[in-house]
Amino acid sequence: MQSSAAIGLLRPCVVPRPPLVNPSPRGCGVVGRQSLLPPRGLCLSAVAPRAGLSVAASASCIGLVPASSEQEEKRGARDVAMAAAAAGKAAEAGAEEEGGGLARTLQLGALFGLWYLFNIYFNIYNKQVLKVFPYPINITNVQFAVGTVVALFMWITGILKRPKISGAQFAAILPLAMVHTMGNLFTNMSLGKVAVSFTHTIKAMEPFFSVLLSALFLGEMPTPFVVLSLVPIVGGVALASLTEASFNWAGFWSAMASNVTFQSRNVLSKKLMVKKEESLDNINLFSIITVMSFFLLAPVTLLTEGVKISPTVLQSAGLNLKQIYTRSLIAALCFHAYQQVSYMILARVSPVTHSVGNCVKRVVVIVTSVLFFRTPVSPINSLGTGVALAGVFLYSQLKRLKPKVA
Repeated sequence: MQSSAAIGLLRPCVVPRPPLVNPSPRGCGVVGRQSLLPPRGLCLSAVAPRAGLSVAASASCIGLVPASSEQEEKRGARDVAMAAAAAGKAAEAGAEEEGGGLARTLQLGALFGLWYLFNIYFNIYNKQVLKVFPYPINITNVQFAVGTVVALFMWITGILKRPKISGAQFAAILPLAMVHTMGNLFTNMSLGKVAVSFTHTIKAMEPFFSVLLSALFLGEMPTPFVVLSLVPIVGGVALASLTEASFNWAGFWSAMASNVTFQSRNVLSKKLMVKKEESLDNINLFSIITVMSFFLLAPVTLLTEGVKISPTVLQSAGLNLKQIYTRSLIAALCFHAYQQVSYMILARVSPVTHSVGNCVKRVVVIVTSVLFFRTPVSPINSLGTGVALAGVFLYSQLKRLKPKVA
């Protein structure tokens, strides 16, 4: 008996314990049955052979043999490395998102700065040309011609995807091109007659005509608050007009006609609902309108003013040929560029934000033109302009409030 116990064929003498239930699938495929293995710490030599397993296999199967300290260290190091990698990826993702947001903000700020800068240069150079060359139809057609060249260059080089328009789209765009042509022509006519600051003060009445035309042709009735916001706009423009040193009726009504035509363009775009293909985004649509405007205005130029931009006419008028051509070219490029940038901004922000930016742009143009041309401005005139622009800002904020549906 002693020899048998010595070689491990008999169990050591221990107090019998109730058999364990192994609920884990680690029990070598025996689930829900009473385990034949003894509790932890008992000898396995007699049990393992009966179960057809080696001692090591049975012990590892049920997890009774603890892992070595080296294995535990490796497992712990692996867990720490995985956790560190996950934390690193999360930190990188957060940094990329934060960096992307900052980059987008800087890009948007740069676009607003270019929008204002191009607008300032356009108004200054355009006014300088119109002061000595009083042919607004010629000047407007030159601007459309330069815009046409720029648009064709961008399509040919692939900077812009060449649009494909159907006959129905062409018929829908044509009225937009007509009012776009008249709007820019009336603006140049006003700039040639009165100060830049006064033209832009009158153009602050655009919201008034937008509300009026939308109500008449689209049936969009404004809220009482929107109507009230028009009061300071109209009052401010009236006050500025009464005290404007450069006031004349031709310049005043030209700016008013510009307001009507530009807002008619917005109403027509909603009314006609031009169906846009993937390649016909806002910038491409503007480029198409520019090309169409050039061909619409060219015969009008020939029938009214004639070709006055030729070197012979300019030299006979005693004008500096190089100066007129350079300033006209810069004004035309800035004219096309600021409208392109305006559409790029509109694609990134809401219409309300764009409207507020446009209001600020008008303030910047008025102030810079007054300083550059040393336009005499009385306190009452400044007050009227400020009230009108404040009304425009209020209008843009109230437009975002949608009326409650009963």
